[in-house]
Amino acid sequence: MRMSESHAPRRIASLQPSATVILASVGALDRVVACTKYCGEVVPGLDFASRLVVADSWTAKAAEILAAKPDLVIAAVPYQEEAVAEILKAGARFLGLAPRTLEDVYRDIAMIAGCVGAGERGGRVISEMEAEIERVRRKTRALAKKRVFCEEWGKPIIASQAWVAELAQAAGGEFVGEPGKQISAEEVMRIDPEVIIASWCGAGNRVPLKKMVRERGWSETTAARTGQVYCISDELLNTPAPTLIGGLHALEAAIHPAAGGDGGDVTPGVRSITEDSGG
Repeated sequence: MRMSESHAPRRIASLQPSATVILASVGALDRVVACTKYCGEVVPGLDFASRLVVADSWTAKAAEILAAKPDLVIAAVPYQEEAVAEILKAGARFLGLAPRTLEDVYRDIAMIAGCVGAGERGGRVISEMEAEIERVRRKTRALAKKRVFCEEWGKPIIASQAWVAELAQAAGGEFVGEPGKQISAEEVMRIDPEVIIASWCGAGNRVPLKKMVRERGWSETTAARTGQVYCISDELLNTPAPTLIGGLHALEAAIHPAAGGDGGDVTPGVRSITEDSGG
């Protein structure tokens, strides 16, 4: 989708941090008149003084959003269908995203960039992401693949999305479990991952790793015995936007710590079970 500047939306309500990141990456952050409080976690220095803070896609309140007088509302699944119906009834255009794979993420970037008349800049953002993922893939190609289990939710246990599985592959891992699907603790134990990563939605970097391993009976997994159990900050893996490149680097550091990441001994957003104080 490509739109001329004269017809591009000027007032955007972003109900999803990923959309806000994408708008910032293509130079259109100034058009965001309403966003969620979580957007500040992925867009450093985001100014809330000049923007309405609204609920996210799942808890969206139409009246709250419409108070910002947006000419475009961007949300991502899951979202409240009732709120969407009210928004459409009020005449605001609605863009609903539902990414699963990296290709979906690229398409969302291209679509949002096109909506704001920044198609060329969006193309550059996508190319830069693809190039960095390929660079890391080449770097890890000669290393032994490790079985990696990564979860986005803890109760019930839900494996991370397909885009995380693709990034884990690029970072030298073999993703185990079905992306985006529920799995039992017993099944994970049977698979015996060599690397376990917890990146729970909304938990930041606060997942209690020692408690998690103990309560699930995972102490005898290869990952636990070798100390390769990690928390990766939620926003790095669960924000389908250019932010995922930080998640890629975090995955590389977790899967192949001995190989040395580009960030030196400490990679932002990664915490090992050896650093955990969770009992």
